[in-house]
Amino acid sequence: MNDEFLRDALVGLTAGPKTLPGKFLWDETGSDLFDQICHNADYYPTAQETGLLPQVAADVARAVAPGVTVVEFGSGASRKIRTLLDALDSPSGYVAIDISGAYLEAAIRRLAPDYPGIAMVPVCADYSKPVQLPVSAGPGGILGFYPGTSIGNFDPRDAGLFLERARATLGPSLFLVGADGTTDPARLERAYGGADGLMAAFHRNILTRLNRECGADFDIDNFRHEVRLLPEPFRVEAHLVAIRPAIYRLGDRSIAFAASESIRTDTSHKYTADAFQAVARASGWQPRALWQADGGSFNLHLLQAEA
Repeated sequence: MNDEFLRDALVGLTAGPKTLPGKFLWDETGSDLFDQICHNADYYPTAQETGLLPQVAADVARAVAPGVTVVEFGSGASRKIRTLLDALDSPSGYVAIDISGAYLEAAIRRLAPDYPGIAMVPVCADYSKPVQLPVSAGPGGILGFYPGTSIGNFDPRDAGLFLERARATLGPSLFLVGADGTTDPARLERAYGGADGLMAAFHRNILTRLNRECGADFDIDNFRHEVRLLPEPFRVEAHLVAIRPAIYRLGDRSIAFAASESIRTDTSHKYTADAFQAVARASGWQPRALWQADGGSFNLHLLQAEA
């Protein structure tokens, strides 16, 4: 029994409106599904980042000292890190932080043989909470790396809290962070709606996890995936919507659903460059460099934290 999952799920599903923490999307199955989503042409953030990161990696390398230790938050399949490791001057270590332990270990096993001179340290942890690094900084200090658009899973207040905690984790360091500034509704509907069904499977997998790990009895087929675009702050929300009224068991509770009642499973806030930098400054980071794709629809920010 996953006690934390059960506790957090009960809190969210007995609230109004119903929610489930997005961090529980990321078991091994969820990570595999999202990896497939990232190869879909409609999921634009991956294409934007994979196009921009190689262009700026040399600039990032010039900003850090030789022998840097790279710390990646939400490392997933540890694919993007290759671009950085290849560009950096003699990096001494790579710390990969991810909530999915099995997926993390497998990713490090694939990566390590290609970088025999770099110490590889997997850390299975919820990086939205304070994380204590199990290694000290290399001779070149620390470079934090938070790629993709995952900062958007936090609203501005929680994004600030994450950045404060990351600053405590990393200490005096540089931090390379990706952020999505896209606001085009049609583009967002295609990316997050997922006509191929993968995005729906990704979100419905959280109910499969509740059945398997917490003894729930959700009828997965009674829930459809829905995307909602909402303003102030501008964001995309993912919902699982009940098709028919139903009552399900979770732990020692009964969870009732009306027809069309939904569970919010994830949120992706969109940050313009100025908006993100304002949050960063308020959290103790100083913007040092900015690189943009598509006129600012995707941004890479290099931040600096002093001692």
